[in-house]
Amino acid sequence: MRERLGHAALVTGGSRGIGAATAVALAARGHDVAITYRNKAARADEVIAEVRRHGVRGLALGCDITVPEQLGALFAALHAWTERLDVLALNASGGLEREALLADPNYPFRINRDAQLATLDAALSLMPRGSTVVFVTSHWAHLFGQVVQLPAYDGVAESKHAGEMALRARQEELAARGVRLLVVTGDLIEGTITPKLLERKAPGLAGERRGEIGKLPTAGEMGEIIAAAANNPALPAGHTTVVGGSLGSLPRRQTWRTE
Repeated sequence: MRERLGHAALVTGGSRGIGAATAVALAARGHDVAITYRNKAARADEVIAEVRRHGVRGLALGCDITVPEQLGALFAALHAWTERLDVLALNASGGLEREALLADPNYPFRINRDAQLATLDAALSLMPRGSTVVFVTSHWAHLFGQVVQLPAYDGVAESKHAGEMALRARQEELAARGVRLLVVTGDLIEGTITPKLLERKAPGLAGERRGEIGKLPTAGEMGEIIAAAANNPALPAGHTTVVGGSLGSLPRRQTWRTE
């Protein structure tokens, strides 16, 4: 049930890591926050409990955004919960999951490109003029084709890059609706699942990256920056915010060892 008309946000993949930190940071800025999760309901409920400590509403909704029926059910629930979405944080991503890849080699593109566009399409009816879409990506995906890729990350980077380009291709359409698109790109993020998975292929990778840039950003820092960007009207449409090492700090040749 709708309780009040206020600023609201949807964070996809909000049950852990960057998504959870973004949800809490948006709540701290006065947004009601809904998050999606795929299969960790208890963890999602913990995030929503933290969101509500900021005196705003929170809602956790189970949804695999690659499944049209589930995406439809998600937005039916959102329409019942809020009259508007001022922020859409497209954080959910994938492509390192072995089971998903075995079942569908095209899975990275389905989640990192196709599902991002489908989520945006479903959200637009709730997004008023002045609202913001934030696409969350990584340096390696943002610069795909220009830098050496991390071990086992090529498919993720290529598909996330394709998702970013597909979203950027719609900027004129979004601008006509008064909706702004921003991109936030992050380095390896300390304590999140991606560096842990990549470390299995290239032991010492995170340590080497720390040596190159001094300190890896945390999920909390990334979430704060995403929320701040979404709430900063001075950032123009299409703006890219860089978190962690500069884009120029990425190696153009492979320096790590692999197993």
